Amino acid sequence: MRFRKFFRRSKWDRERFEEIESYVRIETDENIARGMPPAEAQDAARKKFGNITLVREEIYRMNTASFLDAMSRNLRYGLRALNRNRTFTAVALLTLAIGIGANTAVFSVVNSVLLKPLPYPKPEDLVAVRQTAPGAAGLGSISDGLRISGSMYFTYAEQNHTFQSLGVWFPNLVNVTGLAEPEQARGLLVSDGVLQTLAVPPMLGRWLSEVDQKPGNPDTMILSYGYWRRHFGEDRSVIGRKLMVNARPREIVGVMPENFRFLNLNVDMIAPLALDRRLLSLPGFAFQSIGRLKPGVTIEQANADLTRLLPVWMESWPFQGNPHLYDSWKITLGIRPLKQDVVGNVSGILWLVMGTIGIVMLIACANVANLLLVRADARQQELAIRAALGAGWGRIVRELLLESVLLGLIGGALGIGVAEEALRVLVATGPASLPRLAEISLDGRALLFTLAVSLLSGLLFGLIPALKYAGPRISLTLQGALRSAGRTASVSRERHRARNILVVAQVALALVLLVCSGLMIRTFQALRHVEPGFAHEHLQTVRIFVPVPSLVREPEQVTRLQNAVLDKFAAIPGVTSVACESSVPLEGIEPDWDGISVEGQEAREGEVPPLRRFKYVSPGVFQTLGTKMIAGRDYTWVDLYGRRPVAIVSENLARELFGSPTAALGKRIGTRVPGTGFREIVGVVQDVRENGVQEAAPETVYWPLLMANLYRPGQPQIIDVVTYAIRSERAGTEAFVSQLRQAVWSVNSNLPLAAVRTMQEVYDQSMAQTSFTLIMLAIAGGMALVLGLVGIYGVMAYSVSQRTREVGIRMALGAQPGAVRGMFVRSGLMLCGIGVAVGLVAAAALTRFMASLLFGIQPFDPLTYAATALILLTAALTASYVPARRAASVDPIEALRSE
Repeated sequence: MRFRKFFRRSKWDRERFEEIESYVRIETDENIARGMPPAEAQDAARKKFGNITLVREEIYRMNTASFLDAMSRNLRYGLRALNRNRTFTAVALLTLAIGIGANTAVFSVVNSVLLKPLPYPKPEDLVAVRQTAPGAAGLGSISDGLRISGSMYFTYAEQNHTFQSLGVWFPNLVNVTGLAEPEQARGLLVSDGVLQTLAVPPMLGRWLSEVDQKPGNPDTMILSYGYWRRHFGEDRSVIGRKLMVNARPREIVGVMPENFRFLNLNVDMIAPLALDRRLLSLPGFAFQSIGRLKPGVTIEQANADLTRLLPVWMESWPFQGNPHLYDSWKITLGIRPLKQDVVGNVSGILWLVMGTIGIVMLIACANVANLLLVRADARQQELAIRAALGAGWGRIVRELLLESVLLGLIGGALGIGVAEEALRVLVATGPASLPRLAEISLDGRALLFTLAVSLLSGLLFGLIPALKYAGPRISLTLQGALRSAGRTASVSRERHRARNILVVAQVALALVLLVCSGLMIRTFQALRHVEPGFAHEHLQTVRIFVPVPSLVREPEQVTRLQNAVLDKFAAIPGVTSVACESSVPLEGIEPDWDGISVEGQEAREGEVPPLRRFKYVSPGVFQTLGTKMIAGRDYTWVDLYGRRPVAIVSENLARELFGSPTAALGKRIGTRVPGTGFREIVGVVQDVRENGVQEAAPETVYWPLLMANLYRPGQPQIIDVVTYAIRSERAGTEAFVSQLRQAVWSVNSNLPLAAVRTMQEVYDQSMAQTSFTLIMLAIAGGMALVLGLVGIYGVMAYSVSQRTREVGIRMALGAQPGAVRGMFVRSGLMLCGIGVAVGLVAAAALTRFMASLLFGIQPFDPLTYAATALILLTAALTASYVPARRAASVDPIEALRSE
């Protein structure tokens, strides 16, 4: 009831006032009727009623909420105070908007990537089935653990006791024809159980069923919402239509909803994996796996459940040799939450960026606190007079805090606009390696974060001036302020102490951020100077898939078609060399791998030779990529078409197996499969950093693009997907890509180009995560440096303004302008020096957490620390010199006259 009256208190007061006036008039009329003169009658009526103002105030107090009323008055007063000091308000709001906006933007990224649950029903039950094989030497440098084989999937899916559903999946590229120009789309092969695990029903049509997974049944597929919209214009009658995929018709049975995303993949179409049990054996570790746990089942229980099935798997499927060979691999289940699998190793980077932007917020708060200190210093007389008139220190503190909180809230509102623009740029330009990039948005949780930061920052930077100038010692402040009224006495050190401490804190925090930025810059430079094993300038790459047998029936014709495309590319003007291989360096495509045996050194029964990366290459690939031939020769087309038993190895593999590159020539190597023969090493090439310039080059065997099958004697090895590397100064131009496309279509009109990128783009993409971290830290460091310098400049400028009389006296007594300048510059450098010392200690303690992000440099790099300290001191010298120069130009007579 009282709160309802609170919002109607003005109307209530007016009605009560009218009643009082009515009573006074009635009493006045009665007094006049008794014979009193009108003036005396009215005075007598008012005396009889009492103090009308006190009565009105009592009625007003009884019909309002005192706390809300006080807050309402303070709020209006605070807004008027901010409006009176528009320059101060604008500078403070700009500082806060940038600081809060940056924090909101980064928190939105952290929230969307790390904190927000995956967009699937009951995401806490979803897991990724991961395996490690610590006994399989060399596997760690090839892939992220040991993937699932087809036979493993059937064993795990059919005999587990802990999963509601379990499935495997494999990304692939598909050729789509019949719509417009041939194009290569992003496909996804899924077993039964994958879509059931994610539990997101199609928007149109149905899921892929168990019937779709049976080999020999009609081919079906589900479209993504984006592909359906782009190619079918959101036509809802698309269900049942057929699309030519890899030269075979596939029936469209469903369309996924708009917000569906398969983990981190951009998928155009989903097709059944259709594994044939009759063709499976123990190996074939090609698939990734996801599952949904039964209610109440823990990851530890699921690990134990699948671990007990490993012996069952080894005993249940065919294998050339002893199936318990895999016991020596020490296969270990490492099931983990699906969210952890999706996010990957980016969490450390994001939390680091969040921490650095938080430090920028602290520096911004220190800057605004300094502004408020200056403003409160100028308002001392006002505060003293209010205290003398009876305002308690609690009320004055409350009003000052309300002003600062108002600044924080308005700055937060402006910061939301800054955050929206920052996120728009981030989503448009962010690295593709950043998981859940498409999900990043400014949601309710981010808005609550902004509100919390705004309130906390308002309280943080408002408490310092409020307690300093309106605390329990306000009586002393009152005496000093009234005593100094009308003159500008020299300012004591005590009055500068709080501002100086804030500047020292700003400099220290800025140095920490600059050291972090410097370490990342040095890391980036170190990565740029790494020899990757190839030359990425002026190199165009395109990927082409030749479906077998739907497009080309004879296996050897695949290589001949690829050779014909190479010839067409070579004939394009400006092309200096061209070749192809199963994947170019840094492309991120999962390689083939297996154990390598040396003739005469075959592994004993039960032993597994070290696992090494396999690549399949055409003649001329090393010359085209710029990879040096260390010893021996390259392949020729005679080697390929004659299926000669030859091989080329990387330098590190040659040294591992034979001691030196030259010693490897003429030696013979083979796979672990008995009866597949050995191949003579005819060349040794430079090591290539296939997984990124920050990763060591893996030991690699380069097999010919066409050769006898490594596992099935008498059959050819078919490499139906290859990446072409074309060296030309025209690489990357639209005209050049168009000529490449026409060249391919002149060989076969059903072959689309995919992954059309320059090698420079591939190289830059591999550095994207480091570049992202560097840019974010550089932005934070730059903001911190600017804010720190603004703090130093502000303190020195205010000091000059307050010490004008002192400077005038000094100069009147003979002080030279240079000495005056030096006095203020030394003061600024002293503050900066203390801040640098504190910052160096803090940086040494904090940067050790960056060790995993650094390359070729230690967290305690002396050059970085020295350079950042020098930069700060130099900048502080500049920031101090400007107000010092103004102080030295003071006219002594004018300064003394103004007093």
